[in-house]
Amino acid sequence: MHLFFSVGEPSGDEHAAEVIEEILSRHPETRISGFGGPCMAQTACEQLYPLANHAVMGVFRVLPLLLMYIKQIRRAGLWFQNERPDAVVLVDCPGFNWWVARQAKKHGIPVYYYLPPQLWAWAPWRIRKVRKYVDHILSALSFEVEWYRQRGVEVDFVGHPFFAEVARHPLDQEVLSSLQNDEHRVIGVLPGSRTQEVKRNFPVMLKVLSRVHAKHPDVQFPVACYRWEHVELCRSLLAKNHRHLPIELHLNNTSEIIDAADCCLMVSGSVSLELLARTTPAVVLYRSSWLLASVARFLIICRYMTLVNLLAGREMMPEFPFVTHTSRYVTQMSQILDNWLSSEADRQTAVRELAELRSAVAQPDGIERTADFLLSRVETKAVKQAA
Repeated sequence: MHLFFSVGEPSGDEHAAEVIEEILSRHPETRISGFGGPCMAQTACEQLYPLANHAVMGVFRVLPLLLMYIKQIRRAGLWFQNERPDAVVLVDCPGFNWWVARQAKKHGIPVYYYLPPQLWAWAPWRIRKVRKYVDHILSALSFEVEWYRQRGVEVDFVGHPFFAEVARHPLDQEVLSSLQNDEHRVIGVLPGSRTQEVKRNFPVMLKVLSRVHAKHPDVQFPVACYRWEHVELCRSLLAKNHRHLPIELHLNNTSEIIDAADCCLMVSGSVSLELLARTTPAVVLYRSSWLLASVARFLIICRYMTLVNLLAGREMMPEFPFVTHTSRYVTQMSQILDNWLSSEADRQTAVRELAELRSAVAQPDGIERTADFLLSRVETKAVKQAA
């Protein structure tokens, strides 16, 4: 059995690696190949190219990488022709993965989309591509299942892997103990998994933290960095105007920071689901370019940008998407964090609401269900071919 995974985002790299490990724990002989990142590289995956290391957003950031993407699409086509995987599993990253799906279908290989793009939010017309190139959707969000079914797409709800990953992986108790201290409280800082997100958002976050620190000097601000280059970038931004802040930069301790925090200040992303899983209140911001903001005005049809708020159907985590005029948003965000620190009753209300939502939507066996589906489909295909 041979499965090919195509992953182009850091979070997708983590989720795909979990599914791969689950499959290999049951069928160690399974061959795994594909595009991914450092997490998939730690499995037995034959990685054609570390695509997740180049995750970017925006036309002008994609253009310099265009030749690389074209080269990888051609490489995928040759791989499908010569190695004939039994199935292709796409994970997020629609701009690139539509082309991988096209190559797979050209060679008669079934395509499954795990954690599909949120077409219902920003590009519903692309459902035509799903019907043409994807055999089955493996959905992480319960409310999007009916959306796909109404449009004639085969879909199964497997649950989001964040909930399973929280249940699977114990926290580093040494790190957790260093973060938790009776002498101070904690606001976790999550500046994003892409370098451009950190560049755009971390300076604004520092302004918010400075205001909070002025009113609550006992609060510590651990920062969860995704890559070492993000640690260096945050350190250089700190050195300019904010050396006075009690900030400690961490690498690969996101879960511990979320769990230890009284509340968080975060850049919008799928990590909001881990905050939901750990019932940690958060303020969400996202500073985009003028181009992205202009496109969003025409394309985005959902009211919320944060997955937790989409699941809740209301703004459970306060959202602040913006391009400029940051001082107004800095004031508003710092006031919300100040309120949670000043009023334990208000903070506990936010925690309780998250716990209620978690009970309603959490699916702690999402990784196992995804592996079950893929293995059953490939095994069924093998039986039919043998017959």
